[in-house]
Amino acid sequence: MSGQGSLINQLEGALATKGLSKRAEMLGQITDLFMHGSGNFSVDQIDLFDDVMSKLVEQIELTARAAFGSRLAKCADAPGKVIRLLAFDDEIEVAAPVLKHSPRLGDAALVENARTKSQAHLLAISERATLAEPVTDVLVDRGNDLVVTGTARNRGAKFSVSGFAMLASRSKDNGDLALCVWSRPDIPRQQLIKLFGQATDIVRRKLEAADPRRAALIRTAVANASDEIQSTTRAGSNEHATAMAHVESLHARGQLNEAKLFDFAHRADFDRTAAALSIMGDLSIGLVERALVHDDGEQILVISKAIDLSWDTTKSVLLLKPGQEKLSNEIMNRYFASYFRLKTKTARAALQFYRLRQRASASSDASH
Repeated sequence: MSGQGSLINQLEGALATKGLSKRAEMLGQITDLFMHGSGNFSVDQIDLFDDVMSKLVEQIELTARAAFGSRLAKCADAPGKVIRLLAFDDEIEVAAPVLKHSPRLGDAALVENARTKSQAHLLAISERATLAEPVTDVLVDRGNDLVVTGTARNRGAKFSVSGFAMLASRSKDNGDLALCVWSRPDIPRQQLIKLFGQATDIVRRKLEAADPRRAALIRTAVANASDEIQSTTRAGSNEHATAMAHVESLHARGQLNEAKLFDFAHRADFDRTAAALSIMGDLSIGLVERALVHDDGEQILVISKAIDLSWDTTKSVLLLKPGQEKLSNEIMNRYFASYFRLKTKTARAALQFYRLRQRASASSDASH
């Protein structure tokens, strides 16, 4: 960079002119110089380029800004300040290449961009090769259907527990999104159960609309499909097999009790909690898993009351529900009131009904 003084003089001359083409031409020359030496500049030299480019890029027309952004988008040592200017440009033609590709944008900048810019900006971010959990949390929360589906389809995206819960909830009325979420190998099994419980509602509504006279048959088919899907996901889950073996061993030794169940739920161990409730309540694992991810919590209250669980343990189980790690005081107070209003005799009668219904369903399946 021996010509720094000459470069600055040229810059000042370009900024003094009112001609946008002159400024764009100057920026092009500087970009050529930078790209030619990329990878060999010192920090101070990159900072100089940053100052020069930042002054020029704000004063050129859209087409020139977009071309400039495309050239710098994949550059590993691109000047940081100018990359940020491009990423936060209101014009998506300028911002998109940088948002999609620039390795110079950290998670904090991506989160800020996703929180404040347009849906087009969010869609560009969703196409990055990798996405960290803080970024996908914002994309799934704030993005439209196109953004959320694109994020779910991105195999380089990582999701938090709450992020997966939001994906499952947003899949309720979006078949394309449901398919993307279902196909992800990293989705927690409890979210799969929730997803299929909701996705089957979509299927049922569509089929019922097409042929209302077959509504009852459709409901039965959908319920059976949901059970089959749960069985398939359990069979392919090493975590489930390990958890079930552990809980069955505790039961065989007479050590499966409320304290163990509380510990499983408190540690957010879905598989062990489900297995323990299944054994303690003499219920199918499929029914318990669906109860754990059901929105209203009624079945959990019934099961807990019927097997004499304390409120503290019941509360821990309710908090295990996907996406409800922190229930509002209003909802928890409603659960609390329902729990103490529910009579043990009534809960046990309801539990017996659950058992009879699942046995009838099993007998029906065996006869076919």
